[in-house]
Amino acid sequence: MRRREFITLLGGAAAAWPLTARAQQPAMPVIGFLHPASPDTFADRVRGFRQGLKETGFVEGENVAVEYRWADNQLDRLPALATELVRRQVAVIAAPGGPAPASAAKAATATIPVVFLVAEDPVGLGLVASLAAPGGNLTGINFFNIELSAKRLELLRVLVPGATRVAALVNPANVSNRQTTLRDLEAAGRAMGLQIQVLNAGTSGEIDSAFATSVGERPDVVFVSLDQFFASRRVQLVHLASRYAIPATYALRDFVEAGGLMSYGANLMEAYRQVGVYTGRILRGARPADFPVAQASKFELVINHQTARLLGLTVPPSLLAIADEVIE
Repeated sequence: MRRREFITLLGGAAAAWPLTARAQQPAMPVIGFLHPASPDTFADRVRGFRQGLKETGFVEGENVAVEYRWADNQLDRLPALATELVRRQVAVIAAPGGPAPASAAKAATATIPVVFLVAEDPVGLGLVASLAAPGGNLTGINFFNIELSAKRLELLRVLVPGATRVAALVNPANVSNRQTTLRDLEAAGRAMGLQIQVLNAGTSGEIDSAFATSVGERPDVVFVSLDQFFASRRVQLVHLASRYAIPATYALRDFVEAGGLMSYGANLMEAYRQVGVYTGRILRGARPADFPVAQASKFELVINHQTARLLGLTVPPSLLAIADEVIE
């Protein structure tokens, strides 16, 4: 073989080496992310999820891909979206956002690992066999925000000591959430000598009607239950509470950041980070069946001082002392 031909052959082979090497590299794993809301209202939660992935060595776009499926608050779309992810053959499905996405993912696959984030008891919801040994292909994070109803009511009573009538806003479509919330709230109300008025709302129009109805009976305070739909309508809810000048308590800090009076509940940024950590660990080989359901342990009290002043309320020093954040 002549020298020129040899050099040409060698150069062609060298040019092909990177292509061959790339072809031999393993495919990037894909995570399915299933959520009942819309991305514009949960961007910060997604950042928490990505932080958890990063802590386990996965960075989106570098060594892992994420397929997002958002239901835009149309829960009936979740089963089809979960089926899409299964057909996509994702390695694991992250299903934060409550029982609906978790149940949709569970119904869609018995083999792909699923990581959920729920406020209710996951055993009672039928997602896992037990918290310590979930069994099956699901595990995740449980934050007991619903069980914090009594504590939220107690904190609101400290801020509005003269309150006797409480309007509890619940979503009738979220049956298990509604039942648990009202059970705990009514028990706590009886212990505190408070009257509980139940307001049902499952649409934006029903939220408006609920507030308009409650004004006639003039409750002293409003208790907004933890609900995915209510979270998506937080601006509307905060506006109505301001319009009718009614002190209100919420489960999530998002409401207080939007101008709501106060919130007490799990830190959801931290909870979504935990979902990311669990998802990353499963990608590294952990089996959901043997991976205990984690209990959220970080809770926060957030108070909007400006809103309190607008409502003519003086926040007691005792409440300010225990608040995790006071928004001025």
